[in-house]
Formats: sequence, structure tokens, C-alpha cells
Amino acid sequence: MLAVPLFAFGLQLTQCFTVSVLTNSRSITRQRFVISSLDMHGLESNDEVDAIAVPVNTRRGMLLSFVPAFVTLAVAPTKAVAFDNKISDKYDDRPKRRGPKPKDLGVSVRKDMVGEEYMGLKPCGPAPNCFCSTDSLEDDPEHNIPAWVWPKEFGSDQEKAFKELELALNAYKPGQGNIDGGGFQIEKSDPKNGYIYVQFQSLKAGYIDDVEFAVINNLEGRTVEVRSSSRVGYLDYGVNAKRLNYIANALRSKGWDAPGVDLKTHQDYAIQNGFQ
Repeated sequence: MLAVPLFAFGLQLTQCFTVSVLTNSRSITRQRFVISSLDMHGLESNDEVDAIAVPVNTRRGMLLSFVPAFVTLAVAPTKAVAFDNKISDKYDDRPKRRGPKPKDLGVSVRKDMVGEEYMGLKPCGPAPNCFCSTDSLEDDPEHNIPAWVWPKEFGSDQEKAFKELELALNAYKPGQGNIDGGGFQIEKSDPKNGYIYVQFQSLKAGYIDDVEFAVINNLEGRTVEVRSSSRVGYLDYGVNAKRLNYIANALRSKGWDAPGVDLKTHQDYAIQNGFQ
């Protein structure tokens, strides 16, 4: 039996499966849910999961509550789909667990922990597999990272800045740091309006991570907001941090102020993903 947080499952309601829940309360409940996808890194279909809560020492954690439960599940993986720049064909015959594309990517009106609205990228969930520069540093320091700033010589020319960013992304090396061996693909590039969306894929299981770069007009000039997140699973084993740090390092060599992910300030992420 595997012990994992129940919130890691990310249920989507489209297809019907039966989920049995045994709570620690006095009553026992059986409920029927409709689930389109449910996956975790290393979790196979029909595994029995002992769901547990992971404490979070932030205001986000204080607002979340979890109920330990025993969950039995059955999920079918998708057909193999890989990007052209993958590093190997060795695992092409394996079913891929890409996960559903989030429906609320891009820049839009969000709400923080107290319900106040702001313009930003999709917030991270509680799992240690996501970073987002528009997440509140006060509410969610484990997921917040600094935004990136393009060189002064570009002035206010965000189109020029995003064309350089796109060049850096196209130069990304699949397999670096033993990650993203399934390659990557720029799904949307709009330098004029300051937005790029990229999908990165793991080699063996085909997990897809969503990565976004965006200019938000009401924030400080020359600033690029950044988000990198896994679609499925709970832990990412350092994948999102390695990816962002690789891209940030390439941009710093071109004069950008791109801090990346500092594991010293993201100790919970580092510990849970096996860096310490």
C-alpha cells in the first residue's frame, strides 16, 4: 500500500469509476465519483492508496483540511505520444500518462487566499511539484519564485525580449539533468503580446509538465512572470526546479536577471523531493 496525500490525485469529472472511502470518523461512506484521469509518479493502475495529510506551515496550509482515506482506483493510460526532439525511441511502446491539459492556463483574474482578485498565472496547488512567480510570497512561499527581468538595453520592447526567450527555449537540451527526455514543444508563442507556453515530457512514462512565460501589464516593466508545473503526481523529484534553473542560467548569460529556484529558500520542496 502506498501512502500519499489525497489532494494529489487531481480528479476530473468525466468518466465513471467507483471510489470507496473509509474515514476515521464513526461512519463509513461509499461514494461513486466520475473521474477522467488520476495518476501519480510511479503509481500504477489498481494500486491501493492510503491517503494522508501533509502539514503546510503557511496560510494556504491553514485553510486546507484533509481526511485520511483508503482509495481503490482503476485508470487507463493514454496511447504513446512523444515530441520530435525526444532523446530516444526506446520507450515508444509504453503507454504514456500525459494527464489532461489544465483548462485555466494563461493570464487571467485569480483570487488569493483571502479572496482578493489579482491578475496572474494559474496558482500552484499544495503539492511540491510546481513553481509560479505570481503566487503570493506571503501565502505560498514554497511555490513562489522571483519573476525574471530582461536586459535594460531592450527597454520596453517585450517583443524583442520574448523572441530572445524563445531562442533560449528552442536551445533547451532534452535529457539535461536526466529530465525531459521525452522532449518539448512550444505550443504557443506570442512575443508581441508577451506570452509563451511550452510542454515538456518525461521519457519513460510520458508525464507532461506545463511551462508558461508572460508579461502582466499592471506589474513592473521588463518583468516576465514564470510558471512550471507537473500535471499529475505529487512529487516531481526536482524536475521543475532543474528545468527552470537550466533556462534561467541560459538567460543570465544573455544579461537577464533570472534567479531560478533556490533550494535554500524552498526547503520543503527539496526535502520532499529527495534533495536533502
